[in-house]
Amino acid sequence: MQYTVSNTEEYFKELPDERKVGFEKLYQTIKANLPTGFSEHISYGHVGFVVPFSIYAKGYHCDSTQPLPFIGLASQKNHIAIYHMGIYMNQEVLDWFTTEFKNHSKKKLDMGKSCIRFKKVDDIPYDLIAELATKFTVEEYVNLYESLLKSKK
Repeated sequence: MQYTVSNTEEYFKELPDERKVGFEKLYQTIKANLPTGFSEHISYGHVGFVVPFSIYAKGYHCDSTQPLPFIGLASQKNHIAIYHMGIYMNQEVLDWFTTEFKNHSKKKLDMGKSCIRFKKVDDIPYDLIAELATKFTVEEYVNLYESLLKSKK
């Protein structure tokens, strides 16, 4: 589900009642644990944390009018999704997360390339997500992004 909102508060108002508290807790968990430099941004109709243009002026290669995305949060039709681009780009962090997930949840990990899905807010391992948010500084993330772009040319 994509919302037409311009800020986080509007996004929260649009959430189904049964997701509001859990979604806001997830948002606060990530926001409190992100390294300095990332900024909050509504993009693609979802709440996100990005590398601002003031740090990475090139923006996102798929749409240079958008800042470089790092973590996105979305309330989808049947789940809450966390889109973590670092997991998608770094095998070591992906391996760490998939191994650690088993220590933080009794549920099976439901994951795509960069998307981690939770059908119920009670299934979100907030402490693990907090640690995941700390895995990249802005500089490390931009360097990883740049190196992957260069390797694809």
